Amino acid sequence: MHDHIDFVIGQWDNAMPELDVSSMKVFGRMLRLMKHAGKARAQALEPFGFREGEFDVLATLRRAGAPYCLSPTQLYKSLLVTSGAMTHRLSRLEQEGLIERIEDPQDKRSTLVGLTTQGQQRIEQALVVHTATQAAILATLSAAQREALETQLRALLLTFPGESVE
Repeated sequence: MHDHIDFVIGQWDNAMPELDVSSMKVFGRMLRLMKHAGKARAQALEPFGFREGEFDVLATLRRAGAPYCLSPTQLYKSLLVTSGAMTHRLSRLEQEGLIERIEDPQDKRSTLVGLTTQGQQRIEQALVVHTATQAAILATLSAAQREALETQLRALLLTFPGESVE
């Protein structure tokens, strides 16, 4: 059985046989998988009304544990976005009543971002749907295949600066 990437590789082999396109076999598939997964994620989360990146902000706050507060800097560093993109997301989430800005008890000059009760409820409902969507995508893989894929992806990810967590 062949996939779209096999088709693309065949085209490159005909168009430029001297070009080593072997890396496209991996990256092409990863990119197409991420597009399919992104579409499935967007469809699954659509009923919750999240815009791009808002789910990630709320999920990051929720996984931080009680009292579900982080600084804006912690958020944008965790999510690998710019401070400007984070400010935009936080403003929208605050308008929706899903987060609130709280004076930092450790430093009165700083603020923290915290989940509201409504925000906590919505993200917990969305997380159930989100994880079920991801599980459905991976359902065709055996447990051994999933474990091997996790190991290989971790090895690749750890080649990038800042990805190792001790």
